[in-house]
Amino acid sequence: MTTAPAPNSLPLFQDMNDALTAAIHAIGGFKKIGLALRPELGGRPQQAAQWLRDCLNHEKREKLSPEQLLHLLRLAREGNYHAAKHWIDGEAGYAEGAPLKPEDALADLQRRFIAAVHLSHDVAEKIERLARSPLQAVGK
Repeated sequence: MTTAPAPNSLPLFQDMNDALTAAIHAIGGFKKIGLALRPELGGRPQQAAQWLRDCLNHEKREKLSPEQLLHLLRLAREGNYHAAKHWIDGEAGYAEGAPLKPEDALADLQRRFIAAVHLSHDVAEKIERLARSPLQAVGK
């Protein structure tokens, strides 16, 4: 007799491809996600689906790029599916991370943008100072 997994436990995945396959099924299937990851395949959902299946088949040469993997995980987050990302956390030795709320992510980006603006201003001042003649730079 099998028992149901605990409410907060992760599904058992054999490997990364298994976890990603579960995410794909949860958020729309191979055609939809294949087209999202390969928009240049626009009117060919079957080809996009086959490409994605090949990427997740150990016997095939095709693989997801790091950017495509991140895009897939972001799509899963938007679809409120977190098991694949949590599986990756566990396999890499990290505690499960909760998804950021959109407003928290926006606030973080705004803080980073402001810090970058300040840094670029400081760099511009140093460039100006170094570009001046040595005698003018001493006076400042």
